[in-house]
Amino acid sequence: MELRGKYNQSITVTKKINSSKKEVWNHISSPAYLNLSHPFCKENKVISWEDNNRSDILIYLNGLVYIRNFTNWKEDKGYTLFIGEKNKSKSKVVWKISNKNKDILLSITVFPYFMRKYPKFISHIPYLIYIKPKLINYLESVLKGIDWHLKEKRSVPRNKFGKHSWFS
Repeated sequence: MELRGKYNQSITVTKKINSSKKEVWNHISSPAYLNLSHPFCKENKVISWEDNNRSDILIYLNGLVYIRNFTNWKEDKGYTLFIGEKNKSKSKVVWKISNKNKDILLSITVFPYFMRKYPKFISHIPYLIYIKPKLINYLESVLKGIDWHLKEKRSVPRNKFGKHSWFS
């Protein structure tokens, strides 16, 4: 399974979350939390949730199954994970909680595995016109889902912020 390697591109989306830093951390660090806040999640099942061995399964609404393997866990700050289909290439994802003035910000940075085997000058155009807009839309929906769940204290309705062609 290929987990690490060179990633040519990255995409970061940041959103102000209307909750305390502790509430955000408690949510994004709890097992199977995507069941409550992810608008494209059909099911989120824990494989392992021990201190140095966290992994889960994310089943999207369209039936796509991804494994998430968590690394670099930083209490109250965020973590890094690798996500993708079993025995296939993985994308690197960094979740980070930060403060700006009195605001709590949650950022997700994705280093997609798509086209990473190609030189940047070849992969740049498809990345710019197709992959980046799709991932930005996806990440915005995920962050909106977390904010909505923490405010409303109930599960986010599926496709709440619109359907996504890769995951709905």
